[in-house]
Amino acid sequence: MPSPEGSSVAFRRVPVSLRRAPIERFARRLHKEVAKGRPFDTLITGDAELRRLNRDFRGQDYPTDVLSFPAEPLPSEAVKNSAQTLMALAKAQSAPRRQTNSSLRPSRLCEKPAFPGFAGSASFLGDIAISLGRARAQAREFAHTIEREIQILMLHGVLHLLGHDHETDSGAMARAEKRWRAKLGLPTGLIERVRA
Repeated sequence: MPSPEGSSVAFRRVPVSLRRAPIERFARRLHKEVAKGRPFDTLITGDAELRRLNRDFRGQDYPTDVLSFPAEPLPSEAVKNSAQTLMALAKAQSAPRRQTNSSLRPSRLCEKPAFPGFAGSASFLGDIAISLGRARAQAREFAHTIEREIQILMLHGVLHLLGHDHETDSGAMARAEKRWRAKLGLPTGLIERVRA
């Protein structure tokens, strides 16, 4: 069952130059505004882990910037893509290196999602994994901070958790991403970058 604090952000390793507070505040804002109170967890890790996750869960053997794993698989998704499987695997392989923010509740990265309809709780959306290496490179390319790039990736991931799919939805996710970016004060998003 989700805790009262909402969504969490976990870091495998936190570089000294990374400011965690803006990322954690942004996660709370996404939780409240975009996800409408439905919690999600974000793991910020390295290229190697994103490559492994992309290979193991999507069959794509290359590092990527963001992956989303809905807690309740969408009709077109395989059961192996569930958040529980992903994060149980991630925790088992590198739990000793995990760093979490003590101001947020312990991450649910291995717990099962809340039972839909449970009285008094919002159902857990799922997990997002973000590559710090890809975020750093993209921040340089688009001339903004790494924290801003992580926020762009986090918004993209949450939209996927909410059921959007820019590859099949005739532009609905692109429109939602553009609308939320404007409201949240974010620069050009992932979908617009690809289409530009």
